[in-house]
Amino acid sequence: MTRNPPTSRILQALAILAALGTACAWAGSPFGVGSSNSTPEPAAPGALPDGVLPAQLQTVGVEEHLGRVIDLNLEFSDENGARVRLKDFFHQGRPVILDLVYYRCPMLCNLVLNGQTEVMRELPWTPGNEYEVVTVTIDPHESAELAREKKAQYLKTFGRPAPGWHFLTDYAGNAKRLAAQVGFRYTYDARQDQYAHAAAITILSPQGKVARYLYGIHFKTRDVRFSLAEASENRTTMAVEKVLLFCYHYDPQANSYTLFATNLMKFGGVVTILLLGFYMLRMHRAEHLAAVRRREGLV
Repeated sequence: MTRNPPTSRILQALAILAALGTACAWAGSPFGVGSSNSTPEPAAPGALPDGVLPAQLQTVGVEEHLGRVIDLNLEFSDENGARVRLKDFFHQGRPVILDLVYYRCPMLCNLVLNGQTEVMRELPWTPGNEYEVVTVTIDPHESAELAREKKAQYLKTFGRPAPGWHFLTDYAGNAKRLAAQVGFRYTYDARQDQYAHAAAITILSPQGKVARYLYGIHFKTRDVRFSLAEASENRTTMAVEKVLLFCYHYDPQANSYTLFATNLMKFGGVVTILLLGFYMLRMHRAEHLAAVRRREGLV
């Protein structure tokens, strides 16, 4: 039986890699299998090329400021209209989950808070005992009444008392200052009366130090628990998974704004390359070992 030399096997792997690349490119193209089109159709008016962010998102995102201490003297109004300072919610030994949202957000803010509430229900801890939650609207025009309604909605979903979950509204532009301090960049579109922002929550230490960022709308119980435990010890952790999900993306064909994810395909591509590289390395080592055995008369 004829054996393929190592070079032949590697060439076969490269051919497989090329075929996979072609298949991925074909799957991502605007043409379906069996399409007779030979040239791309012109994009719809206002449509963006693949991989290009809408203008509204060019300055939107999260710039991690791990280790930065926020100004705990910033003042806000709570859900009852009372003036409070951030330091009122920072206590010895209790880390803080910070949400920057806006209460009338049509989609992403609700998904972030829903995901956060779900993971909080899975924790054996209670807001107000082991940790605090501070939810702040970035919209300076939203009222305490709206914050109170939002709080009642999420406490009902949470299903048990949470004396340490606070819903705040802006005072004197401090929501914008707080967002800048934690690196949460957003923008406002007056024509649509909506805010463009990313999906992320920030974990702060009891001293107000930025300890970790968690991204997306679904959070792993282990990640949240470890993040709170590390923050309670005044330690910081860099995010491993950073896939930004934006609230604001204009779809010219649907004439509406939809969720927009970025960096996900880049992550998938890196994983694919690493797996293929690992496969080729193992194949090469196996061929090398087989050659040594043949020379030694073992096979």
